[in-house]
Amino acid sequence: MLKPRVLFDAATLAARVQALGAQITHDYRDVGDLVVVPILKGSFLFASDLIRHIDHPLSVEFLGLRSYGAGTESSGVVQITYDLTTPIMGKDVLIVEDIVDTGLSMQYLFENLATRRPRSVKLCALMQKPARTRVKVDIDYLGFTIDDHFVVGYGLDFDEKYRNLPYIGVIEGG
Repeated sequence: MLKPRVLFDAATLAARVQALGAQITHDYRDVGDLVVVPILKGSFLFASDLIRHIDHPLSVEFLGLRSYGAGTESSGVVQITYDLTTPIMGKDVLIVEDIVDTGLSMQYLFENLATRRPRSVKLCALMQKPARTRVKVDIDYLGFTIDDHFVVGYGLDFDEKYRNLPYIGVIEGG
């Protein structure tokens, strides 16, 4: 198995996640029903760290999306692999995503969630890859903007491997 080149080490990730949590805490200070929705599988580590830095009552609901399959290119076809288990009508929803690449998955998700009539929906993404953007998506809270690399670690995978790395790394040639 290849050893990825470190892009963001654990300390850099921790500092940025803490800052995002503080910003979210500030912005949601007057909000009642905050529902944090990590997108499985890639954002689970990021979301776990993030919610520990949000000093506001919240609930957590998971939603699974898939658009990659076993490759390094988005297929463009979005599938819900795990759906919310409670209604979000009238609630403020914060989607937590690992990376916004083409924007197609997030566009699909925003359209899907709108039919469930939440009070608001915002997006917190650990990373954005502007070079791949096909659909513009508003990211309310962004960790890092990266070049067109295939990244793994801190929950992100390549063919279900590398999720357990404590850093974000680049698969060379990817």
